[in-house]
Amino acid sequence: MATILEMQGITKTFPGVVALDNVSLRVEEGEIHALVGENGAGKSTLMKVLSGVYPHGSYDGVIEFRGEECRFSGIADSEKRGIIIIHQELALVPLLSIAENIFLGNERASGGVIDWHETFARTRELLAKVGLRESPQTRVTDLGLGKQQLVEIAKALSKEVKLLILDEPTSSLNETDSEALLQLLLEFKAAGISSILISHKLNEISKVADTITVLRDGSAVSTLDADGGKVSEADIIRDMVGRSLNDRYPPRAPKIGGTIFEVKNWTAHHPQHSDRKVVDDVSFHARAGEVVGIAGLMGAGRTELAMSVFGRSYGVDISGEVWMHGKPVDVSTVHRAIAAGICYATEDRKSYGLVLDDTIRRNIPLAHLSGISNGIVIDENRELAVARDYRERIRIKCSSTAQEVVNLSGGNQQKVVLAKWLFAGPEVLILDEPTRGIDVGAKYEIYSIIAELAASGKAIVVISSEMPELLGVTDRLYVMNEGRFVGEMPTAEASQEKIMSLIIRSGHRN
Repeated sequence: MATILEMQGITKTFPGVVALDNVSLRVEEGEIHALVGENGAGKSTLMKVLSGVYPHGSYDGVIEFRGEECRFSGIADSEKRGIIIIHQELALVPLLSIAENIFLGNERASGGVIDWHETFARTRELLAKVGLRESPQTRVTDLGLGKQQLVEIAKALSKEVKLLILDEPTSSLNETDSEALLQLLLEFKAAGISSILISHKLNEISKVADTITVLRDGSAVSTLDADGGKVSEADIIRDMVGRSLNDRYPPRAPKIGGTIFEVKNWTAHHPQHSDRKVVDDVSFHARAGEVVGIAGLMGAGRTELAMSVFGRSYGVDISGEVWMHGKPVDVSTVHRAIAAGICYATEDRKSYGLVLDDTIRRNIPLAHLSGISNGIVIDENRELAVARDYRERIRIKCSSTAQEVVNLSGGNQQKVVLAKWLFAGPEVLILDEPTRGIDVGAKYEIYSIIAELAASGKAIVVISSEMPELLGVTDRLYVMNEGRFVGEMPTAEASQEKIMSLIIRSGHRN
């Protein structure tokens, strides 16, 4: 195969930090090349150098594309050459149609007037290529995340893509949509389109990648030939973290006590479609020192259940009871739920879990400001002491507690979310997708924190779309489908096959 991309000796520095240190990368025509590494390893920085987000002159090194040296001054320059990057946060305008999004900035027009006939016809062709059977006039806001991702890829195809860069494309997708996207990459490969895939999901990389480049601390530490399953996940992890990670999950010796938390006959309706139940007569419990998992496919109602229990922060016409230590408690507002000893760490930490443009120091006490105040005045010394305490306790990697949260890696942002809720002093902690979008090393640290919290006597409820994660960290599992619990089992007796069987059988009954 001919080489389509050659990056040589790329070095990129920020004040006081070497983000990339003499990194070289080669991608062949028609290859799927995976780029892996822990958060902060330099993956996204390298792709921003390639795509012109960081223009020529702001880094050292050489980029050659299709045999010619490139000096991109912006992203428009790289797109003209057929290098298209799709970021983890999709760059779509929700209230515009699919067609308008695909050709935004690249309109099909004559004499300043958009040719809608050509726009819709070309959009249909592109949607067919990515397997999307939607009208070109459908608004993006009416599509699920999986379909929005396909619209982004169709947009890339409209620009005659030669090299497609995907940054964590499946992080928010369910298993079906993820599989469809990976299959699409294989089809592009057959058509001669090269792809660079950035992902923390090593099982997905193993399915589709021809070559894997591992970055660690800003350096390329290895390039592995993955064709034909020659590379194991253990090999990749070793190179990513600089050591063997024999156990993905920390060992635990659970000491489970009495029931702390009970939810009885809980029902909640959709806020916009009040005749539709999103949670339907659900009952469950969690005991002291126990980690309880809730398994299910995307759309099963797990997040809706957690949010409706936590201060009725989702849903309408909510009914049912929440009990703590054998007595009913009031969870009608978030403040009352926290006062009852219940906390919820959201699945969307960037939108709802953190104030990104504020510091670690100010984020950690947000759920319990009375703990750092004298009346209505914040005690800044106490605020600083609390932040430093939690920085040490849960090992937040940062320059100082004055660092803005937006500049932390995903794993360390998640630790700040956990610190915020731990400072509120919960007895029950509901964790919704606690390791979404973070690397394998940071995941282990989050699992260790969960184990430590359970060992201290707290009841932990974990919602996760990754079944191996639930099987690795929990003591007992509930299975949810279409708003109902359809099964319960000790984790020791569970398997992915048993969980999926319960989901499928319950779907047939409905």
